[in-house]
Amino acid sequence: MAESFVITVEPLGRQVVCRDDQPILDACLRAGVWLPHSCTHGTCATCKVDRVDGDVDHGEASSFALMDFEREEKMLTCCARPRSDVTLEADIDIDEDIEMFPVEDYVATLVSKDAIAKDTVRLVLELDRDMSFNAGQYLKFTVPAGDSGDAVDRTWSIASPPTQPRTLEFHVRLVPGGRGTDGWVFKDLGVGDQFPVSGPYGRFVLHTGQDNHTIMVAGGTGLAPIKAMLRHGLENEMYEGEMTLYQGGRSREWLYDVDYFRSLAEEYDQFTYRPCLSEETAEEVAAAGDDPAAYGFGMVTDVIAADHASLSGCKGYLCGPPLMVEAALKTLMSKRLFPRDIYREEFFNEGDKAAGVNSPLIKR
Repeated sequence: MAESFVITVEPLGRQVVCRDDQPILDACLRAGVWLPHSCTHGTCATCKVDRVDGDVDHGEASSFALMDFEREEKMLTCCARPRSDVTLEADIDIDEDIEMFPVEDYVATLVSKDAIAKDTVRLVLELDRDMSFNAGQYLKFTVPAGDSGDAVDRTWSIASPPTQPRTLEFHVRLVPGGRGTDGWVFKDLGVGDQFPVSGPYGRFVLHTGQDNHTIMVAGGTGLAPIKAMLRHGLENEMYEGEMTLYQGGRSREWLYDVDYFRSLAEEYDQFTYRPCLSEETAEEVAAAGDDPAAYGFGMVTDVIAADHASLSGCKGYLCGPPLMVEAALKTLMSKRLFPRDIYREEFFNEGDKAAGVNSPLIKR
């Protein structure tokens, strides 16, 4: 039987009960205490806090995200499990315009699984009951035990808006050898299968109380939360400012939902869509019978830099592979955006944990 301890969260003064087999972050989110977090598996260091008092097991925290010399005074709440009562101190930035919803458990049924781009599928799930969430948040999936290994948790972002609280869309990219993708989603997962999920997680959300011109940059399946934000802002009339999406891919076979976003751009004057190809040329696009004028060419950051002399007064939303997010962050900052004006979420996998991917530009 698991033992429970009291977690005191400063400077809020809130106390939360946490089992000794439960990550401290999970206990806090389920109690409605919204600690900073992003990847939830010990890689990004977003959830790093000061450990004022008490003992913890640091679990699977990456040695890059939480270095050995830090472990006496700090912890990653997504990995740390209590071994006594614990007092922690966190930088908690409360946004009064955003309602945060406690994490709960659900049973999901797979409604559809369709290939949408190279090594990419779209999943549509039906939950056993409605879930409240913000546009841009994600769910934690429990990958069942099987021939590929023991049960593990994996996280994928919701691509549908909060006005669809029970039927949710996800985009999943194949990670060769990945336990959650290669070993389950692309292998055994079939329509009608049921499995547990929990959520909502994440603070990478659309700030609907703003009306700045938003520059949204998506790489790979980093498009998922951006799509949720765009649909919420445009279709649900929840954002008044201009919205521009830069979607980056190596070639057209890596891009998806292009026609959908083009139709949105035709319908909404406030929305501009810029699909960008880094390894396919205008000549190759023309030779294939497509219109090269409909694409930007080069790295997505090069296209952004060419499009804008200055981005002062804008807001940035960046999501995708860590190196792309890092490059886009530098580009937006060079165009007069401050870090406080840029919201970002890197899509880490288990390989990133071993490689120690992290950002030196913004304190985590």
